Amino acid sequence: MQFDIDVSIDFDLTQGDAALLMIEAARKGGQHIVHSRLDIENAELRKMGAEGSLDQRVWAITKDNRLQARYRATVEVDRAITAIEDLPTTPLDALPNEALAYLRPSRYCPSDLFQSFVSRKFPDLNGGALILAIRDWVQGALAYVPGSSDSSTSAMETFMSREGVCRDYAHLVCALARASGIPARYVSGYGPDVTPPDFHAVAEVWLGGGWHLVDATAMSTPDTMVVIGAGRDCGDVAFMETGNEAQFRELNVRVARR
Repeated sequence: MQFDIDVSIDFDLTQGDAALLMIEAARKGGQHIVHSRLDIENAELRKMGAEGSLDQRVWAITKDNRLQARYRATVEVDRAITAIEDLPTTPLDALPNEALAYLRPSRYCPSDLFQSFVSRKFPDLNGGALILAIRDWVQGALAYVPGSSDSSTSAMETFMSREGVCRDYAHLVCALARASGIPARYVSGYGPDVTPPDFHAVAEVWLGGGWHLVDATAMSTPDTMVVIGAGRDCGDVAFMETGNEAQFRELNVRVARR
């Protein structure tokens, strides 16, 4: 299935600042870039090389302290939907290096704080069945409320408030999965059914020798998710990073099926 993506960004930056953008679809992992174009007005661009699960990143050094970027792409996703219910948890000593890092707590996913909760809530489950139970619990326990959290909200704060947006749902799934001994990473991307339209976030868990996308918001499925990148939490895959505070002007994200 093919998807058309159109993203426009407009921010004011601090004088002399540069921005690291991560808005381009990844060129791996069950998807193919049919064509893409990134235009940034009045700026010097410097591409960064791929690093692990981080793929398409670019530095924009602006000349007038205003960042105006537009990204347009058509992406074909051929990622299959896999039934994960019967997939086993991989023993710790059998995990590959790429998965081990995603067992540890991180800034927004303090998984060590959830171990007792997971043991009490899901005592007889493991592997894919446990992940599906975690997904369903998060979906049922949280209310999707735009504006209810910000970039500093952790999975524990979401757990306590019982509300959030896709970022918070993904953080909580990751934290609970890691607390149960299953590697989980935070994935940023695009989906045609995301409401309101915006960048999207889901979890990705390591089961049965591979990574599997899990969306507790139910706004995407593996075959409709265009992945940008993956990391320990949202801090690794922010769509824009700057050395100083940036002032928001406009952000528009449109994703449509072809």
